[in-house]
Amino acid sequence: LINRQKQHPTEYPVSIPKDQFAAMPAESYNGRIVLVQDLFTATKALRYLSDQPMVGFDTETRPAFKKGQTHGVALMQLSSADCCFLFRISRLGLFPELKDFLENPTIVKIGLSTRDDFHVLNRISPVTPQGFIELQTLVKEYMISDISLTKIYAILFGSRISKGQRLTNWEAVELTEAQQRYAALDAWACLRIYNHLISGRFIPTESPFYHPVTEPQPQEQ
Repeated sequence: LINRQKQHPTEYPVSIPKDQFAAMPAESYNGRIVLVQDLFTATKALRYLSDQPMVGFDTETRPAFKKGQTHGVALMQLSSADCCFLFRISRLGLFPELKDFLENPTIVKIGLSTRDDFHVLNRISPVTPQGFIELQTLVKEYMISDISLTKIYAILFGSRISKGQRLTNWEAVELTEAQQRYAALDAWACLRIYNHLISGRFIPTESPFYHPVTEPQPQEQ
């Protein structure tokens, strides 16, 4: 993972209250979606993504509802600014070209909680991720204490990413349109968050969710 120098102290005063978060309008993904289910389409998609300045990244895993039950990664989302590719890992596996993409240090990939993603991906095949920027680390440089994708997105853009599709079956024969748009939104949102932060447009002390940390005052003797 790409290491970035920490620029702020350990107190991060930008956070969003639950009531304000809940009242925000739902975000939606309106870009192009390409469902990748065969190696020919996958190779073309990776060729396109390799030419992008940076790529949003996320995965989905079929939920387990029984104790001791586990599933492998079913879907990997790789998004440019206007198109998200949904790789059906449950069908394709971690094929060599995809592993090369994930391990290529010159291709910048933006994700959140990527350590967890690769912990599950390594059950399929060993992969050493390179060229990744971890948003949970990056947001600390901007005084943001919330580390979930939904809350970071809400702080920056004033809208809420619904997680209503998270516990659906990502290994289903056909993915619904709602599943596809949910999955695409998460990867695209990672990219949008990163671009917004590095653009300099987000100033922590001017955020409506900035809550200054007050130092305790010394008591009079």
